[in-house]
Amino acid sequence: MEEKYNLPLHMGIIMDGNRRWAKELGLSGSDGHKKGAETLRKLCLYLNKIGLKYLSVYAFSTENFKRSEEEVNYLMNLFITMFKQEFKTLAKENVKVVFSGRRDPLRTDVLAAMDELTSKTKNNTGCCLNVCLNYGSEYEIADMAKKICTKYQTGQLTLDDITPELIKENLYQNLPPLDLVIRTGGEKRLSNFMLYQASYAEFFFTDTYFPALEEKELEAILKDFSHRNRRFGGN
Repeated sequence: MEEKYNLPLHMGIIMDGNRRWAKELGLSGSDGHKKGAETLRKLCLYLNKIGLKYLSVYAFSTENFKRSEEEVNYLMNLFITMFKQEFKTLAKENVKVVFSGRRDPLRTDVLAAMDELTSKTKNNTGCCLNVCLNYGSEYEIADMAKKICTKYQTGQLTLDDITPELIKENLYQNLPPLDLVIRTGGEKRLSNFMLYQASYAEFFFTDTYFPALEEKELEAILKDFSHRNRRFGGN
């Protein structure tokens, strides 16, 4: 009999190892990023099929702009292709796509592709895919504080109104807290990924590079999560 297990409500993936995967196979870094995009689409369809409600993925950090201009431009063009073409399958399968991160200094054509995809999938009721693009948790927390301060200054709220729930409502997306964070590629750190949302998350680190992550390993990780005892500060 197939083992039954409980899914997390909200899962995050730090998609690491695209370039290292490509290098070990004698391919270019661009090939690694392209394969990573294909893997994301495939795994999102799988997770949508088995009933995961929320998936957040670390696609491009604010710090990634420090990479070479050639690589950044390639990634921006890849995002446009993903959102306009690769993600058509996700839209047809009832996946809702939203974005977290700062819009500046993203190119206008990237923003247009993001906005178009968000609009096309806004009424979908399957898995919600939150793409963290030009994202950094420290910036998110700073931007959240600015929004709340502005509302306080304009009399829209009082100091007593500032609660954990209000903080959550003023983040880039008002999503449930993360239950599970997976990082591929062998590194064991969060790298500024959804620090507030991951307060009580479980973590799983795998040496597998993201382009090589398959449904079978993902299922094993989800089963491992299902067996963990989450006490949230209790006994």
